[in-house]
Amino acid sequence: RGRSAGTPGAVALPGVPLGAHAHEEEPMAVAQKKNPDYHGFSDEPDVDVLNMRTAFFTGISVAIVLGSVFLHYMPDYGLQQWARREAEIQILERERRGLPLLDSNYYDPARLTLPPQE
Repeated sequence: RGRSAGTPGAVALPGVPLGAHAHEEEPMAVAQKKNPDYHGFSDEPDVDVLNMRTAFFTGISVAIVLGSVFLHYMPDYGLQQWARREAEIQILERERRGLPLLDSNYYDPARLTLPPQE
């Protein structure tokens, strides 16, 4: 049941990829024979190394510089810096008025309207 109908080996697969001639080598194989340290940038060995180094230097430099700029200019997560500045302003204002830095009443009790005691 699991067998196909026909003689074994009836389907012949081509030895080369479709569209390629049997007597031509792939361009990458030719470049690797010419330059064993082929990086894929050029067929000439010196130009290939120069282009590889330029691409990696530029890519890494751009990633580091742009990544640093991005991290530096990110918004204040959780408003932590704003809260610190606001607290410093409040401390300076309380010191200027001669009030204690911390008070047991968050709001002024004289300004609160409380429900009647019943």
